[in-house]
Amino acid sequence: MAAHENSTFLEYREPNVIRILTLISFFLFLALAEWLADRFLRAPLVGQIIVGLLYGLPLANILVLDWQETFLALGYLGLILIIFEGGLTIRLDLLRRNLVLSVAAALIGVLAPIALSFALLYAGFGSAPLEAFIVGTALCSTSLGTTFAILSSASKAKTHPSETQADSDQTLCAGPSRTGVDYSQTRVGTVLVSAALIDDVCGLVLISVIHNLRDVAGLEAAGTSSGHEASSSPSLGWIIGRPVLASALLALLTPAVAMFAAGPAYRRFFEPRIRAARRWARLANVLLMAVVLSAFLAIAAYAGASMLLGAFLAGAFLSSLPPQAPAEPQPSGTDGDGAPGFADTFDHYLGAPQRFVFQPLFFASIGFAIPFGELWAGEVIWKGIVYTVLMALGKLMVGVVVPAWDLLAHRLLKHQQPHALGWRPAALLGAAMVARGEIGLLVIQVGLNETPFLSQKAFAIGVWAIVLNTILGPVMVGALLTRAGTDIAADVRWGVQAKTG
Repeated sequence: MAAHENSTFLEYREPNVIRILTLISFFLFLALAEWLADRFLRAPLVGQIIVGLLYGLPLANILVLDWQETFLALGYLGLILIIFEGGLTIRLDLLRRNLVLSVAAALIGVLAPIALSFALLYAGFGSAPLEAFIVGTALCSTSLGTTFAILSSASKAKTHPSETQADSDQTLCAGPSRTGVDYSQTRVGTVLVSAALIDDVCGLVLISVIHNLRDVAGLEAAGTSSGHEASSSPSLGWIIGRPVLASALLALLTPAVAMFAAGPAYRRFFEPRIRAARRWARLANVLLMAVVLSAFLAIAAYAGASMLLGAFLAGAFLSSLPPQAPAEPQPSGTDGDGAPGFADTFDHYLGAPQRFVFQPLFFASIGFAIPFGELWAGEVIWKGIVYTVLMALGKLMVGVVVPAWDLLAHRLLKHQQPHALGWRPAALLGAAMVARGEIGLLVIQVGLNETPFLSQKAFAIGVWAIVLNTILGPVMVGALLTRAGTDIAADVRWGVQAKTG
């Protein structure tokens, strides 16, 4: 007998065997597709997106709709955990030293796709200016979750030094070549992560503009009939300025609070007690991580910023609390005297669930959101492919900052010997920025569903570019790191850098 709607409990039923077998097959094929895509494309997330496409609404619709919505929520939690882990492991010293370079890379990554969108969609295809703006905004983002996943999978993979590498460099990189390189510890990896984060913040700020375009149009219409109603409603400046101001304040206040208040208090009161009871260190760490992450997510959401920015700042905040590591190398994930650190605690408790459940569900949920059936009109196909190529070039242009920075540094420091331009780090930076993923799909669907300005044809063209770039970017990065990953890590200027405290 079914429980009534006003019942105080959910009736427990044995699940239908078909549904159980469906779930088993879904997770089995997620794992198998990840392995195949990693084996042949060096981009495991591509396989998971395809499985989501097959099992979700776009194609076979095998999963119940409620399950797809549940998996989408769990996948977004996986995205938050991916970015949170990236904040825990990123090199804060490299982040500070390369902030100007990261901002320059991010500006190219935002402005180039929007400018090229106007050039192709507005001037070439005859779309309306607001259509070009909305689609360009969707393509100016970079999938932060995909970026971290690419770096993480590359760090666990074997890389091979090129035959032209000097013997001394091969000796230096012998360890990474066998066990994989942690690209989050490289200068180019740090610039990549921070630039992708800034691009996502810009994209999410522009979502607020797109989300309120209809309201602003309504306000202008209302203003002609009722000046009081128009004056009492939020202005366009505040609509745009609120997420910008909230994001900037979060980014500026977080390191200040960590440096002058939370860090000293943690090292004085909290850390000695953890060391005195070493067996409870991981439990104390995970409780603190849960509290800090939840607090940052709530603050970011209610302030009008992005929860993804909050997740990254939460991880960076926690990583700055323990004492700075000494110059000598320490075991991975530990602090200065060998006590388990936050990264080690994350891996201990959440590493396996994140790797085998949350992360696959995140990339599968991207597949759920692809409007596959709407992409196959003849005009949409060729325009979508042309736009895909242009949008890939728009992000590849970001890599120009690497040789430009090298040339600038050589001219300013004339006493240094000239170096060959780093095309490999430049190619890695540009290729890793290509994937759009979840943010691009979110922006363009907001433009379609919540404004009257985006046509179905422009929507489908934009989706072509988002999907193909999300597949193309990881494939390019995987091929590049397989061929030249160790060379990139060993690069004196752009590879793994010594810690400066």
